[in-house]
Amino acid sequence: MAKVHTTAVVIIPPKSIWGAIQDIRKKYDKQFHRWMPHITLLYPFRPESEFSNLEPYFSKKCKKIESFKIYFEKFKHFYHGKQKYTIWLDPNPENLIKSLQFALLEIVPDCNNVNLHKIGFIPHLSVGQVIGKDNLKRILKDLQNTWKPLKSKITSVYFIARERENLAQFKIKKEISLK
Repeated sequence: MAKVHTTAVVIIPPKSIWGAIQDIRKKYDKQFHRWMPHITLLYPFRPESEFSNLEPYFSKKCKKIESFKIYFEKFKHFYHGKQKYTIWLDPNPENLIKSLQFALLEIVPDCNNVNLHKIGFIPHLSVGQVIGKDNLKRILKDLQNTWKPLKSKITSVYFIARERENLAQFKIKKEISLK
């Protein structure tokens, strides 16, 4: 089956907690206009033309998974080499997100690209990219010192898609409810 970089399956926190996240992303995230705040579960994913066919399988699987609360309390980072870093919010408990992602992979096992990183699948909500270790340390310290932890109830996963143009934004195409 084909996978495309114009679709994904994600967790999207409720808009009621976007404010603080978006303030940070606006300042540091070069993908601010392309992506909404999200935790990626499957990317790349199937073409949008397959969403309707996949929806019943995802709905059946998701109806067996309880809604759950996550907390965004701490910032972490990934190192990409050459002094390049991604800063992200660490959603806890991570194990519930990993279990959800694992269950969804049973439907589309080849959509496992986010699991292929050296350290495997790490649930995260990206808030920006920085260059330079000193810059990273300063920004992480500033963010953590001013951060007020957020709580979110996860009740759905979303199929999102964007047009092929370079600056096209991802939009929600399907919402699939958890139990």
